[in-house]
Amino acid sequence: MEDCILLVDDEPNIISSLKRVLMDEQYTIFSANSGAEALDILKEQRIKVVISDERMPGMSGAEFLSIVRNRFPGVVRIVLTGHASIEAAMSAVNNGEIYRFFTKPWNDVELKLSIRSAVEKHDLEAENRRLLSIVRTQALELKLLEKRYPNITKIERDDDGNLILPDISDEDLSAIVAQCEREFT
Repeated sequence: MEDCILLVDDEPNIISSLKRVLMDEQYTIFSANSGAEALDILKEQRIKVVISDERMPGMSGAEFLSIVRNRFPGVVRIVLTGHASIEAAMSAVNNGEIYRFFTKPWNDVELKLSIRSAVEKHDLEAENRRLLSIVRTQALELKLLEKRYPNITKIERDDDGNLILPDISDEDLSAIVAQCEREFT
């Protein structure tokens, strides 16, 4: 999956500045001038990171990022604002579960590093969700095996460390191995 980020600001000059800062990075960059326009992009594109202005007409950044959190929970959210008030910062953090909060003018290096870190965070969380899904599937399969072959998940070892499966015939064991090979290959 390519690294797509979305810049949301009602000021075209800010979006242009952000694009200049990120031009040496390997991101696919989308931009929107409002929260509503950004939500349309999020429906169509697999965005990893959203960087949104706080003060925009129609929908504040905090409102927009709260919607993003609910509809697109895997997207990492960053706020960028020229009007840093404690109230706006707390609202954005509390309602949108913001990853980072930057004020304008921003430090280019710090912003780049934060975006890289946000992309890594997104990828790690996606991989964790993928692995958790595998673990859940395997746990269900173990339960089904246990139901079909009681005590199969009870593992005993002999003095040499070899597995002992005393309650299972060789034919049943061969059937289990064959079934596992079919399902896991």
